[in-house]
Amino acid sequence: MDFFFYAVPTVMAAFAILFAVSSLRRARELSAAWRSGLTAEARCLRAYTTTSGSRGGSTSTTQHHVYEFLTRDGRAIRFEEDNGPGMRVAGDIVTVHYTAERPERATAHRPQRGLNAAAGGGVLVFCGAMVAFCVFVMVTYSSMSAGPDLMMP
Repeated sequence: MDFFFYAVPTVMAAFAILFAVSSLRRARELSAAWRSGLTAEARCLRAYTTTSGSRGGSTSTTQHHVYEFLTRDGRAIRFEEDNGPGMRVAGDIVTVHYTAERPERATAHRPQRGLNAAAGGGVLVFCGAMVAFCVFVMVTYSSMSAGPDLMMP
């Protein structure tokens, strides 16, 4: 029984931390691309959707786009991006933002620095609360399972 009250919260906290790190990494990449000032015209090569979920339960749909553009030094870069506009189709020309160091981490999303910062803050608050709850569960169980003589002041 002890294993359940330590392993499950630990795994949940680890997933929350992993989610926060990956979300903040992408937010930082977007911010760097927007700040760099480097833009190019890209062609949408492919647009497709994926669905995930269970039968009879809720499902979610994600719109994916594959873009290709030329950097200022003439390199052809192809990248894929999730959560693009649903009306974008193959053949559309869009403006992409990229950094000179990592052009494969480009974005076709319009600059939305405030929204990006707010989303990053929201992810941190949510994941921090999740980790705090997991630690609370483990500490509470640990103090309750230590015995009644340790609970008395």
